[in-house]
Amino acid sequence: MDLDGNGFLHIVMFPWLAFGHMMPFFELAVSLAKKGNQISFISTPKNIQRLPKIPSDLAHVLEFIELLLPQTENLPFGAEATSDVPWLEVDYLKKAFDGLESPFVTYLGTLSSPPDWVIHDFTHYWVPPIAAKLHVPCVFFCIFNASFMSYFGPTSVFLGGKYEGARANPEDFTVISKWIPFENNFAFRMFEILKMLKSVHVNVSGVTDGFRIASTVENCEVVAIRSCNEIESEYLSLLQDEIYQKPVIPIGLLPPPRVHSEDDKDEKWVQIKYWLDTHCEKSAVYVALGSEATLSQDEMTELALGLELSELPFFWVLRKPAGSTDFPEIPIGFEDRVKGRGFICKSWAEQHKILSHPSIGGFLTHCGWSSVIESLGCGCPLVLLPMINDQAIVARLLEWKKISFEIPRNESDGSFTRESVAESLRKLVVEKEGEFYRAKAKELKKIVGDTSRQEQYIDDFLRYLKEHKRIGNRP
Repeated sequence: MDLDGNGFLHIVMFPWLAFGHMMPFFELAVSLAKKGNQISFISTPKNIQRLPKIPSDLAHVLEFIELLLPQTENLPFGAEATSDVPWLEVDYLKKAFDGLESPFVTYLGTLSSPPDWVIHDFTHYWVPPIAAKLHVPCVFFCIFNASFMSYFGPTSVFLGGKYEGARANPEDFTVISKWIPFENNFAFRMFEILKMLKSVHVNVSGVTDGFRIASTVENCEVVAIRSCNEIESEYLSLLQDEIYQKPVIPIGLLPPPRVHSEDDKDEKWVQIKYWLDTHCEKSAVYVALGSEATLSQDEMTELALGLELSELPFFWVLRKPAGSTDFPEIPIGFEDRVKGRGFICKSWAEQHKILSHPSIGGFLTHCGWSSVIESLGCGCPLVLLPMINDQAIVARLLEWKKISFEIPRNESDGSFTRESVAESLRKLVVEKEGEFYRAKAKELKKIVGDTSRQEQYIDDFLRYLKEHKRIGNRP
């Protein structure tokens, strides 16, 4: 349906090569295409093969555009996403990604007329100057939440070329951000920031992440954030009015579509559902820590033994570390001891379906923003074990808003014990102390899972794009 009768748009969408980025971009692409807009979704061939298929009823308005990723020294052959390389080698992928600048220019040159907008990610510091030559405005679609972006402050902090900017030492990240003028708990623990800085200091591309994101924000016309006023209104306003001083538009949370019974015929899902169906309502724990974070052997052991010690049924998605061919080791005899009570899944599983199942009473999560959104959209309460990057600040936000709580950890090295895992899970799922968090999750389901409310955010964003497109934008 044509919103307000202003005509349809041609929008080019170009995410970073990580599935935590590509999937929200794809979900937004589908939402915009459903409203009649022509969407050209750019990625590399292997990633496009791994993305969901374009819905048949949108094939005439949504298309994939393949750009070949240049082969770069030290990047494994065939690696086209962050899930294909070890965490500390992702910068080799960024170096290869920067080689897409010329193919992107070539692609734009094949169009009969320039697109109305380009929506791109944080790595794409070279996209706005290219678009500007065609008089095409850009949107930075930020898949990180507003709290995380507020914590790091204005673009001037990063444009000097050093990631730390106004923070000269790791210790500076362990205190409340001076950019946030109201009370909050946003600070990294020492082990969290050391891990994060270790990754961003691996800079073979010659361009820091700080420069990438600051330049991207500086040169776009508008910032769109995967967030909503019901959860982050104060941070959305702070970004727009004080930190970025340009339009910052929440596009909603892009929750996954509801599960339909006709989708339940897949053989693997039938097996999973059979196990879930054998457990009482709200009695089991779903455990998934993402595909990019890597637990140490000690952490893996304590997590496994904590699940065992909890005496709760659990469904654990155990993934190979990015770039590895081997699964992490679990304690000898563990699988035999938890047989029947524990389901260990060593392949991809449909997370939204599992979280939606009546037997799931809690989610032990790494605090990836997409996973948090999925869980709250299902009314499933969370217990938090942040691992890398923005996940620490997401965890602090959820604690500050009294939505969830973290598993206790050693402040210096981040270690945790099997006892802390077991006690946290039991608190969340069965003990009286967890009733507040279980009720909070039900309350938030009315917001996150409200499709009409989330759809309104998309409509408001699209209205902005229509009202601010450039007329006659060919140079």
